[in-house]
Amino acid sequence: MKIIKPLYLNDKNLISYLLIPFTIFTTLINLSKNFLIKKKYKIKTICVGNIYIGGTGKTSLCIQINKILKNKFKTVFIKKRYLDQLDERKMLRTHGKLISNENRGISLNKAEAKKFNLAILDDGLQDKRIDYDISIACFNSTYGIGNGYLLPAGPLREKLEILKKYSAIFLIGEKKNIKLSSILKKFNNKIFYSNYVPINLKNFDRKKKYLYFCGIGNPEEFDNTLNKYKFKISRKFIFPDHYNYTNEDLYKIKKIALKDKLEIITTEKDYERLTNKNRKNIKYLKIELEIENLKKFSNFLKENIWKK
Repeated sequence: MKIIKPLYLNDKNLISYLLIPFTIFTTLINLSKNFLIKKKYKIKTICVGNIYIGGTGKTSLCIQINKILKNKFKTVFIKKRYLDQLDERKMLRTHGKLISNENRGISLNKAEAKKFNLAILDDGLQDKRIDYDISIACFNSTYGIGNGYLLPAGPLREKLEILKKYSAIFLIGEKKNIKLSSILKKFNNKIFYSNYVPINLKNFDRKKKYLYFCGIGNPEEFDNTLNKYKFKISRKFIFPDHYNYTNEDLYKIKKIALKDKLEIITTEKDYERLTNKNRKNIKYLKIELEIENLKKFSNFLKENIWKK
């Protein structure tokens, strides 16, 4: 039941080398976007995205940015509508207003019509039709840049040089990656750091043994958090990102947990994808992003939002 990422995404090996010629297509697509006409919107825009495929903590950072700025601005989240990302839209709605459409430009027009004055976009760095006031590229401290190659030879959507054009870099994860920081600083030295902090630990008896399951972009980070806070993990089941659980999946998980006398824990994103019936006897660990030097990051946002 465990899904393992292809090794060539993280390491330079024969498969990644064989796929290098095909990165020309990614390069050409990226180059073609340079000819798009950027539109500047009246509403202020902060885009939180990534150039690494998979989970980098974008949604969690968007929520924290909203907390910082919602008393100064009338904020709204913008999230492109993908059928498999209902969980992230639900999370955003619990923390503020959300406008979701297949076209980000249409969403921004709606936000302006509704008199919002700050849009926080969850994803969208590769949408070159929008002239963002602030653009933030997120990286996960565990995965970093993988093997450093473009798709399909590696996990990068754009070359690292693009980081020079973004306002800042955000490293998210339990373990600070000094090597990754030194690589990224060559392209942009405006780097912020953060990690995940559980806010509902009182709901769990950590003397008991647990089974966890998740279908997120970065399951290792959830594993790291559980280990950091001394959860006794006996079994784990890892599914693809944004996985839609079936009744059979949950039946099997609960059957194993009952047999081995284990408590069941999952992530908030995964819990949002469960039916009310399947949520029975399952708890989720609610986490928040704890930003290192929060005051410095707050000042960065407030100063840069008015620059353009």
